[in-house]
Amino acid sequence: MSVILCPTPVLETERFVLRAPAARDFDGWRAFFMDERSHFIRSVAEPDEATAWRAWAGVIGHWVMRGWGTFVITTQESDRGLGMVGPWAPGNWPEFEIGWSCWSTEHEGTGMMTEAARATIAHAFGTLGWATAVSYIAPENIRSARLAEKLGARLDPEAPPLPGEKPSLVYRHPKPEGIA
Repeated sequence: MSVILCPTPVLETERFVLRAPAARDFDGWRAFFMDERSHFIRSVAEPDEATAWRAWAGVIGHWVMRGWGTFVITTQESDRGLGMVGPWAPGNWPEFEIGWSCWSTEHEGTGMMTEAARATIAHAFGTLGWATAVSYIAPENIRSARLAEKLGARLDPEAPPLPGEKPSLVYRHPKPEGIA
């Protein structure tokens, strides 16, 4: 049985299909979440299976609570999740965010995140009607900061920080050209 809780768009780029997260993506997410590579986005230092499950349930539930959320990146040839990208704003976030996570090192440096993030930024500003968007990035997450800059985002020292103890840099994204 398949449960559909809200209508979700599918975005397509030249190489990728971006769709809402689903239960079938949990194994890929869990492998990433349990790996040290995910420490920038985790709220716990030592993740376990239960924490990974609750985090994934939160990703899926975000779509229900907000009516929008992050997309799972797949290819035209395969529905296997490769990462996640897009609109994100838990209840305590000071601003709407464009977030991303590449679930495997094999896809790093391929341009996947840039291509997928551009599509979701256009979706957030165009379809969702956002007036502004930021990305919260851990100061030591150099790869993520480079991606934000490649997307045209610039540091915004005046932006409110994320709540909690983890410091973050706030990169503000420009509205894509051609979007009113």
